[in-house]
Amino acid sequence: MNQLHKYKSNILLIDDLSDNLQLLSELLLLGYNVSSVTCETILEKTFKVKSVDVILVNINTPKINCYQICEIIQSYNLNIPIILLVSLDDVFDKIKAFQCGVVDYITRPFPIDEVVIKLETQLTIKKQTHFLEQEIKKRKNIEEILHNSRALILSVLNSSKNAIAAFQSVRQQKTKEIKDFRCIVVNPIFVKLFNCNPNDIIGKLGFKNLIAQINKDLFDDIVKVVETGQSLEKDLYHPSGESCWYQFVIVKLEDGFAITVRDITVSKKFEIQLQAMANLDGLTQIANRRCFDEYLNKEWLKHLEQQKPLTLIMIDIDYFKLYNDYYGHQEGDECIYRVAQGIAMIKRPTDLVARYGGEEFAVILPSTKIEDGLMIADLIQSTISSFEIPHEKSKISSYVTLSIGISSLIPNLDTISKDLIAKADKALYEAKNQGRDRIVSD
Repeated sequence: MNQLHKYKSNILLIDDLSDNLQLLSELLLLGYNVSSVTCETILEKTFKVKSVDVILVNINTPKINCYQICEIIQSYNLNIPIILLVSLDDVFDKIKAFQCGVVDYITRPFPIDEVVIKLETQLTIKKQTHFLEQEIKKRKNIEEILHNSRALILSVLNSSKNAIAAFQSVRQQKTKEIKDFRCIVVNPIFVKLFNCNPNDIIGKLGFKNLIAQINKDLFDDIVKVVETGQSLEKDLYHPSGESCWYQFVIVKLEDGFAITVRDITVSKKFEIQLQAMANLDGLTQIANRRCFDEYLNKEWLKHLEQQKPLTLIMIDIDYFKLYNDYYGHQEGDECIYRVAQGIAMIKRPTDLVARYGGEEFAVILPSTKIEDGLMIADLIQSTISSFEIPHEKSKISSYVTLSIGISSLIPNLDTISKDLIAKADKALYEAKNQGRDRIVSD
């Protein structure tokens, strides 16, 4: 028998003539499970107790008309193929037979090859039909799941407070390089952020121009995400209404990417405030020692690469201990504050004025020669002098004065930033040693 069938199919013979039943049963038993019935009652009982794959019906069954048998079988709604057994001289209404569920017929005498081929054909058709029905059922289930999933995803996207979208790569035909991205899905927050209409973006190109509104370099960063698979997280400044800081999270999605944009304005402003507070001296409201160290190291590396001079001014309030002891700590703090603010008035945008410690201050002058640094130091000294802050215990003046040391270096591989501090500190010591209220360079 056909090797495609892993198990024996069930064949039902319906015929009142025992000779026909015996003959067909003997022919088919080697390859199939064969059952036979001779009346309507037995037929009904058979359907209730066992499954049937194909039914063979004798057209000339005396007790029951073959068309009635077919109608009875159809009433069970079992979708079982029916094959009629006919003689060469039988006349039957083929149209009526096929309408009653007959799919084929076999003429007597019954050549076993023809019987088997026709049985196998109907069994194959039935199995294929069953398989297709199962596949259709599975596909409908999958489609229902996908539909529900899409609805859930869209619900999540539309209710999210973050801007979310997905894009597909559009590549050059020859080079295969990414030239732009086509929008696949987008939520309302994304549309609002980029001030566009959903119909103008979904399914269309133009992401390159769209993202350029925020950052011209971001497109290349996203291309790198798609090509390497390495995700990107970046904070960007983009004023939009009351918001201005956004966090971009971009991950590869097949040959494209998904993007989530979160408004971090509140947390970013708080972070900036904390950072500013961490870098400020609480009393003077100028940079603190920590900020000074970080800025000097950063500028040192930059000037090492550019081979430009970096100048440092170190400043000390003369006889401040005597001032503090005579006027008290509150007046001492006020004096430090006024001196700090006076020095800060002189600074250029790239300069850094810091409280170095106690009554000592430092000024970092990027890309500044010693000559220009001396001019700035002289301006600082004259500014504080103009304040005329009383200092009755000073040994050189009736007002607050400053001792200033200044140094300048072009960084090289044999020097470090501490060398610049040491030179400026040495010059400051010399200014004090020479009598204070003066500027000394090293």
